[in-house]
Amino acid sequence: MKQLTIFKHIEKRQLAVFAIGLLLPLSAVGQSSDGEQIKRGEYLSRAANCMGCHTTRGGEPYAGGRILKTPFGEFVTPNITPDDETGLGRWSNEDFWQALHSGKARDGSYLYPVFPYTEYTKITREDADAMFAYLRSLKAVAQTNPPHKINSPYDNQFLLFLWRTWYFKEGVYEADHSKSDEWNRGNYLVQGLGHCNACHTPRNVWGAPQDSKLAGGEIMGTYWYAPSLISPLEAGVGEWSTEEIVKLLSAGINSHAVTSGPMATIVRQSLQYLSPEDMYAMAVYLQSIGEKRNGEDVPKKIPPMPERVSKYLALGKPVYEKHCQSCHGTSGEGVPGVYPSLAGNRTVTMASPHNTIRSVLYGGYPPATAGNPRPYGMPPFQHIIRDNEIAWVVSYIRNTWGNFGSLVSPEEVDSSRGNEF
Repeated sequence: MKQLTIFKHIEKRQLAVFAIGLLLPLSAVGQSSDGEQIKRGEYLSRAANCMGCHTTRGGEPYAGGRILKTPFGEFVTPNITPDDETGLGRWSNEDFWQALHSGKARDGSYLYPVFPYTEYTKITREDADAMFAYLRSLKAVAQTNPPHKINSPYDNQFLLFLWRTWYFKEGVYEADHSKSDEWNRGNYLVQGLGHCNACHTPRNVWGAPQDSKLAGGEIMGTYWYAPSLISPLEAGVGEWSTEEIVKLLSAGINSHAVTSGPMATIVRQSLQYLSPEDMYAMAVYLQSIGEKRNGEDVPKKIPPMPERVSKYLALGKPVYEKHCQSCHGTSGEGVPGVYPSLAGNRTVTMASPHNTIRSVLYGGYPPATAGNPRPYGMPPFQHIIRDNEIAWVVSYIRNTWGNFGSLVSPEEVDSSRGNEF
């Protein structure tokens, strides 16, 4: 009897929905569905940070024109607004899917992997269609961007065909059913939509990602190093709680670390807008791939320094005391939540000194986020202290207060200069 009553309630609800449907024009029903798809596409495009690459500084959103410098030439991001002549106005869902999934342009030519289709291929067709629906809903911007400047012989489609044959594996993400739903969602976001491998994976001389995914690598054309997301000596978070990981990714700062440079931009433009569920999923996945420390990771005792090394480090001490100590403390302890500690800071001691050098040159600016709306930033010092002094002070903080890292030369400081991200 109870089941019959429930059935009657369901039947009445269905009749009500049917009656409302009769009162609405078919176009209105379709618009509601389209609106939901566009809203989802906006969220997915934000998660993929499409605007980050397809917008120049001060330019129209998604109209392209940003120059990406690589060892193979200069690539200019295209206009992806729905303009018929200069954008995606004449593209179909299939054209867009072909670009994301197969790395091919509308005319069938091969796209260069500076567009991360090597990761986007994992995106589902449903998500790709939603992203395209959102891009189609944008204001059309008539903007013709300059052509790529690709160095010879890399401007050859046959060579690009060979590159794809060797290094590109097409395929939508397949869930690992031995893992949780959260882990699989996090894997999809990190490896596919978020295309973290594009920066955090080492590359060979041909610009192809190596097998050691997320093991860290130089970001082409930016003079920044994207640290390993696996190693506990770099940016691995295997020993952190999921709450700490979520806070760093969403606010750009937690009790352990502060994001800066390109990663701060990613947090500001993209990650802080993800849903709590997706942030948690990413944290679960990143925590699972992060290695834990063991006794061999950190030297139990720092070896004695040769006299010439001690003298070199001594040159950095007065520079630190004059320019750094007032914020970072006499012992590099910093101020929690305000100025990062330099003692035991993995960013300071990791193998590549580029990020520390860049922060001294151009300043360190955590992102302004909802979770950290008024971040404290470090001013640039390139106009105050010389390259040799920067080399001294970076060497000093990499080898003081228990830190242990390589020395930095003025030549390395000079080579770290370049266009700011």
